[in-house]
Amino acid sequence: MKDFSVVMALVDFIPVLLFAVAAVILMRDLYNKMSKGAFALFAAGAIDIVCAGALKALYKLLYAAGVCDFEPLNAMFFPVQSIGFLLAGVGILAMICHRQTPKKVYSVTAAAVPVFTGTFIFVGFMCGGLGLITVGLSYLSAKLKKGWVMAIFIFAFFCCVGMGYLSSRDFTQASMNWIAQGVNIAGQGAFLAGALLLHRFGLAGLKLGTGESE
Repeated sequence: MKDFSVVMALVDFIPVLLFAVAAVILMRDLYNKMSKGAFALFAAGAIDIVCAGALKALYKLLYAAGVCDFEPLNAMFFPVQSIGFLLAGVGILAMICHRQTPKKVYSVTAAAVPVFTGTFIFVGFMCGGLGLITVGLSYLSAKLKKGWVMAIFIFAFFCCVGMGYLSSRDFTQASMNWIAQGVNIAGQGAFLAGALLLHRFGLAGLKLGTGESE
């Protein structure tokens, strides 16, 4: 039995909305600085993150309202969100490095494989993606000569990493859910604040080659 409430489920939508707004602001400001491939990666990652968070909140709402226990919505959250952060991070990295890597082709052979249920690979995806996003946005903060904004993104990074860890724990108790929600809201609120500050300080007009705004 999971100790969810309708109020808890509705609060879970708040960090999703905060991240979605921040992602839209960043996509608008970074669009003219990214190649099509880099922007596609960043946008796809952001969409993955928003969908994962919204579906997890929907899962809690359905459960708390007594509609059903839609377990696939719960099970898909961590893998989808982690991959989303990785894609978004790679998109940011591609924008800064101005280079694309060629696609790799892998052959698939039919063979019996062991069952793997660990989540550490998704923790790695999330940490790697968040790290790339944080480094990229900190770099842009420095280019705008607003280095103190880095602290906001670093704070958001640690909150999101903490949330990623908490997401892999047992969420059957209400206390654990409220702790995770508090950490998530703080992290996504900081991320949105950082995105708004970069926008205010002229990110849209920043020329990456010169460090000067138009």
